[in-house]
This record gives sequence, C-alpha cells and structure tokens, in this order.
Amino acid sequence: MSQNRPSVLVFDVNETLSDLAPLRHRFEQIGAPADLLPLWFAGILRDGFALTAAGGPADFALLARDSLRWLLAGTLDPAAADDAAHHVVEGFAELDVHPDVVEGVRALRAAGYRLVTMTNGSAALTDRLLTRAGIRDCFEALWDVTGPGRWKPDPRAYHYAAEHCGVRPDEALLVAVHPWDIDGAQRAGLAGAWLRRGVPDAVYPRSLTSPALTAENLTELAHLVG
Repeated sequence: MSQNRPSVLVFDVNETLSDLAPLRHRFEQIGAPADLLPLWFAGILRDGFALTAAGGPADFALLARDSLRWLLAGTLDPAAADDAAHHVVEGFAELDVHPDVVEGVRALRAAGYRLVTMTNGSAALTDRLLTRAGIRDCFEALWDVTGPGRWKPDPRAYHYAAEHCGVRPDEALLVAVHPWDIDGAQRAGLAGAWLRRGVPDAVYPRSLTSPALTAENLTELAHLVG
C-alpha cells in the first residue's frame, strides 16, 4: 500500500463498525428465534438492491420493518407483527461498535488517513454509534445513500463519497465485511479492504473481484496500511 496509499478510507457501517448481535435478544423478546437475524438482514439488503436496480427509492428502516413483518406472517397477527417489527428495528439505535473498532479507528486516524462513512442505513444512527464509542471526532463526514439516491453497490454511492471528499475514486479505499460491497467499490474504481470479522476461515467468493487487502479486523488493517 506504500505506492498506492489511499488518502481517504470509506467505511461501511452495519456489521463493519456496528455489532448487530444484540438484536438477537430483541428477536427473542418478540418470541422469534434469535437465529432469524441473518435471514432478516439479508432480506433487507435484497429488497434494497432490488429497488435500486429498478430505479425506485429504498428506505432502510422501512425495508427492515417490512422484511420482519413478512418473516412473522402466520406467526403473529398483523398488529402484533407491526409492534414486533418496530421493537426490533429500534434496536439499531442502541448498538455498539465491535471491540476492535475504537483502537483500529484511532490508529488509522493517527496514521494520517481521512475517515468517512457511507452506509445503506442511516447517517444519524452512525453519528450516535460513533459518538457513543467516543470516536466521532475521528471522522470528517458521515454519509448515507440518501445523498446519491442509490444503495451500494451502485457505483454512484461510492462516487458520491469520493467526490464529496474531493478525491478521485482510486484515491479511496472502502472498508467492509461484505464481499458484495468490496466488489461494488472496486468496480467503481476504489480499492477494497475486506474484514473477516472473527471468521478466519471465511471464504471470499470467487465470482467477485478480489479485495486489495484482507484483514481479520480494524486493528490488523491499521498495521497493514500504516
């Protein structure tokens, strides 16, 4: 990375910075199995991608509630499903960052990198997440896809972040746990750093463009790019 050192690191938020595990307890509180969480989150992404591909608007919170109501159909009556969906989605506002995030973010900022976020979720919730972790001051801007009007992995979402930082796409590096996000960023001209996030034997899909960097977590990434 010494020859092609990026000037800006663009962070994904959901699962990359935030730990979604506490939402499992909220599933249990509404009488649903905790292991429904991955299927639910995958459904949110699916519908957001589909709406973006079709040219329609996609609101993360609305899709999250719709996805859960669909999963709870036949288990709860419609009114109870509405209440349950709201209860789970409200949990996003109380999430914390992964254990490595504070140290890793501070190390990357100390190394001279400019840090921003671009999420398919909410910039307001990102602000609360990073403020609660004590690292909001490390980030110069927090963006979500309401700016470009297109969900990642649409190229316009990544270009929006680069343009608003005043850099070319090839001067930016996306940091994410999702291979689809890495692939999208790299097809848009950015480099990508894939975090295994506690799954050392995770296999990156061969059908997607290989990441420029792979690290177990942000602490290791800071060592790799420092």
